[in-house]
Amino acid sequence: MTLAFRKRLRLVCLLAVCAAGVSLSVSCQRARGGTDLSKKVIILGIDGLDPDLLTKFMAEGKMPNFAKLADQGSFRRLTTSIPPQSPVAWSNVITGMNAGGHGIFDFIHRDPKTFELYFSTSKVEGPKHSLHVGSWVIPLGSGSAEQLRHGKAFWEILDEQNVPNFVYRMPANFPPIAAKGKTLSGMGTPDLRGTYGTFTFYTDDPTAAIGAVEGGEVVQVEVKNNRVASNIIGPDNTFRKNSPPATEPFTVDVDPLEPVARVSFQDQQFVLKEGEWSGWVPVEFQLMPFIGNVKGICRFYLKQTHPRFQLYVSPINIDPKNPALPISTPASYSSDLAKQIGEYHTQGIAEDTKAIMAGVLDDKEYLEQSHTVLAEHRRAFDTEFPKFKDGLFFFYFSSLDLNAHVMWRLTDPQSPVYDAALAAQYGTAIEEFYEQIDQVLGEVMPKVDENTTLLVLSDHGFAPYRHSFNLNTWLLNNGYIARKEGLSGDVSVPFSDLDWSRTRAYGVGLNGLYLNIRGRERDGIVEPGAQADALLQELRQKLLEVRDPKDGSQVITRIDFASEAYQGPYARSGPDALVGYNRGYRAGWTTITGGFPPDVLEDNTNAWSGDHCMDFTKVPGVLLSNRKIAADAPALTDIAPTILSEFGVAKTKDMMGHSVFQAR
Repeated sequence: MTLAFRKRLRLVCLLAVCAAGVSLSVSCQRARGGTDLSKKVIILGIDGLDPDLLTKFMAEGKMPNFAKLADQGSFRRLTTSIPPQSPVAWSNVITGMNAGGHGIFDFIHRDPKTFELYFSTSKVEGPKHSLHVGSWVIPLGSGSAEQLRHGKAFWEILDEQNVPNFVYRMPANFPPIAAKGKTLSGMGTPDLRGTYGTFTFYTDDPTAAIGAVEGGEVVQVEVKNNRVASNIIGPDNTFRKNSPPATEPFTVDVDPLEPVARVSFQDQQFVLKEGEWSGWVPVEFQLMPFIGNVKGICRFYLKQTHPRFQLYVSPINIDPKNPALPISTPASYSSDLAKQIGEYHTQGIAEDTKAIMAGVLDDKEYLEQSHTVLAEHRRAFDTEFPKFKDGLFFFYFSSLDLNAHVMWRLTDPQSPVYDAALAAQYGTAIEEFYEQIDQVLGEVMPKVDENTTLLVLSDHGFAPYRHSFNLNTWLLNNGYIARKEGLSGDVSVPFSDLDWSRTRAYGVGLNGLYLNIRGRERDGIVEPGAQADALLQELRQKLLEVRDPKDGSQVITRIDFASEAYQGPYARSGPDALVGYNRGYRAGWTTITGGFPPDVLEDNTNAWSGDHCMDFTKVPGVLLSNRKIAADAPALTDIAPTILSEFGVAKTKDMMGHSVFQAR
């Protein structure tokens, strides 16, 4: 993702949003006569729990609680979303609709009139008007935080029926929708800089690549008289002209002989040994004197003192005790939880996979950080689950997904980045995270009684990601995209060098294929109707014929047209077709934001070596229950109707699915 693209995706005015006072009030309605308030439903949402790995680990005796649940109740493969991406999949769970109903098609969406790219699930905007006084920009009015997912969430319906509910870190729920119960936002919640997570790495290594890297920033420093002086980088200061990033100074005094250093920062001091992590450190950025401060939290990791200085600072998380943006309902819940379990990650994607991808953290260091995330989640679970007495309890775990993404290579000898020595050290990491989730299930099962329904589900499975397919490069080489003459290199602004008068199709996001439709796109040339349909059929045929020249493997195994895959009012608002990659293949990192790498197929040499953004039939999720599941082929869109049915509440007319306990 380019630096310019990341900047466009940043939050524009944290303080203004805080001042907006986003209303979390709800209207109470009486429960309808058929509501069963004696019922209890427990749901463990395990992102990325793979049915094949689960089956293997159960057979090996490493998942005894899952094996027990499968034996006593049911274990099914769960049909995932089209495409099988987490924000799409969890939106299916939340609403009981597919993307045509809830309008979330990918991590990345595009504006067809401007071709600006943006995160799909939420939008934060500053005040529409401001007053300029010298170098200051004074906002007039307040900003807004808007969730872009459509449709009613299942817990909103439970609220209407006065069914108590608790929803922890549900993805695609930032800012959290108004709710009577306790909720904490999950995937999609930004860091304080308005990104999915931007780390900072400070080093005096003259050979280091300085500047923006994917998911972070590398800062050159100098060790002078055993001291390093630099700045913590915060959110863009929209109170200043041109919105420069807010910064706060810090110093590090390095012991000249021992591998230890003292960090001094905003009246705080702490000592770190080489290879040691700090706890959460509060940080306050002054955006405007007297009235404009925002607070966050971060962690420091002293990677090395000698012979080179290397210091990692985590993304600046929204401080749960003083949130600059709404992250919970009630608003006080995030702070109340922090008082019970200590400060914790609020950033939706807490595991710093970008740092390991950039080589800033190695496998050992990344796993230490990732284990901290799971430990936080387990502390929260151990705090909240004993309080559960009635209604719905939903708890989300991210660890299996994020760790499979970056550690899969150490389980896959066919991966271009497989390393036998590293595999010997860390090749069981994924398995160990699975075992921890089994321990969580072990805490739940003894508390399941005859009035309790237990569901354990995942949004999708997993597959190797060995090779990248660059869709836009393929479209260019096959005459569907035309570029302006004299411009042939990657540019910071997506698609800025395209000749739209000769471009018929383009790719955006991990699975999206769009036509340049007249009347929809700014400079569309493809006539809607018969011409567009014929072009889609042509593209489907040709893409399904693509083979890997190394071994003849089929690269793309499925092309789903939006008209076939989606139902609902937003069915035509997203991609015209969804590209379903074979196991082992995925869209390349550059092509998803409009870039044109030179080769159509590339070996994936990144640590991000496992994925699921593929043919949805090849990466099903998981559904287990303490009750017998009647549905032979349950889907994510069945989950919301199932939850409602357990409480005697009818599903809405927009919901596609049915209770999994009812015969079809």
